[in-house]
Amino acid sequence: MRDAVVTGTGDRIRWVELPGSDAPRVYVHGLGATAAAYFAEAASHPLIAGHRTLLVDLLGHGLSDRPHDFDYSLESHAGALAAALAGAGVTGAEVIAHSMGGAVAIVLADRHPELVSRLILIDANLDPVEPARGALGSAGIAAYSETEFADGGWEEVRDRAGAFWWATMRLADRTALHRSAAGLARGTVPTVRELLVRLDIPRTFLYPEADGPLPGEAGLREAGVSVVAVADCGHNVMLEAPEAFASLVAAALAAGSEPTCRLVLP
Repeated sequence: MRDAVVTGTGDRIRWVELPGSDAPRVYVHGLGATAAAYFAEAASHPLIAGHRTLLVDLLGHGLSDRPHDFDYSLESHAGALAAALAGAGVTGAEVIAHSMGGAVAIVLADRHPELVSRLILIDANLDPVEPARGALGSAGIAAYSETEFADGGWEEVRDRAGAFWWATMRLADRTALHRSAAGLARGTVPTVRELLVRLDIPRTFLYPEADGPLPGEAGLREAGVSVVAVADCGHNVMLEAPEAFASLVAAALAAGSEPTCRLVLP
């Protein structure tokens, strides 16, 4: 485990690091998750192993510190992640990021282009969502006030999340979890989608084929984003379709800036 100070008050982001050569690879988890739990199998797959690899836990999550004077917006998460990567001596990283982590990675690439050479996004959040009681994910958590969530709303979220997601969500600080969800639901200005479109690096977007056509797919493809639909999986593509995920990531890492495509794998 490694760490770096990322705030003026000494808060630390921590990550699990795997040794290797060539361009560093950075894995970023989603809301209420941890990087090692979601990416250890993928990062060690023979098709994509061998590079210096950082499995990073965002502030408020997993191994990292849980400051209560941090707002946990996408912009602040990206700033803290940038400080961690700078502390690790990382530049030009290939960033592989899931869900909320994908949104953070897009903001990171926009604000700190020297740190990111390529993005591989797994069902990342690109647009703001309207908070709604009873919804899964950020929309459901953001529907509570911070006080309501702390006073018992988290128990309702726990019951909706199920045992698998709760296994890592319970490790997140509740204030951090709520603020992260609210920041994710709120999004950024310009939107995360608009930031992704204007980036000038290779970008791949993986999403579950079962979800149907990706909203705004044509616009992403026109902007040079390679959009890839993956069959026989849900939101956690890397866990539910590990072989397909490793193959797709290996292809995306090797391809450079290729013409965009839409591919469905069995």
